[in-house]
Amino acid sequence: MKIKARHLTADLYNCKQSRLDNIDGIKDLFPSMLSLTGYSMQNVSSISIDANHFSTIALCSEGHVALHVYKAERYVAVDVFLCMESAEPEKLFKELRKFFQPDKTRTIQLKRGDFNPDIKPQIKIKFAPLKKIRNTGAKVVRSIARKISQ
Repeated sequence: MKIKARHLTADLYNCKQSRLDNIDGIKDLFPSMLSLTGYSMQNVSSISIDANHFSTIALCSEGHVALHVYKAERYVAVDVFLCMESAEPEKLFKELRKFFQPDKTRTIQLKRGDFNPDIKPQIKIKFAPLKKIRNTGAKVVRSIARKISQ
């Protein structure tokens, strides 16, 4: 299978508070982390969105790593996108997990740009909860019964 990129998203819960309070420390993490995992950093930038939330993004020749840090919730949202079929975003994630020391993580890995000719479109179908259907059915029956009795 030929793909264009690998994409990893992660949620880090209950991270070590001392790691979340230092925006410059997180920004300084990227050069060594990217070098250690074999990627070449081009630029890193951070912005403070409010007192509780800041964002850091590192651009590298192979893709990007973005973090949204929510200090009060001790939560970090991670996005690692590497533009090569052989990329290993889980190596970067391992270093981030080591740095933030979360109690719990959740990750999703995607293969992006899959040009396989056998790709079939996904069809989404929504189902109403059974209780909602029963309630609606009961309302219709009561309404019909009222009209018949009138």
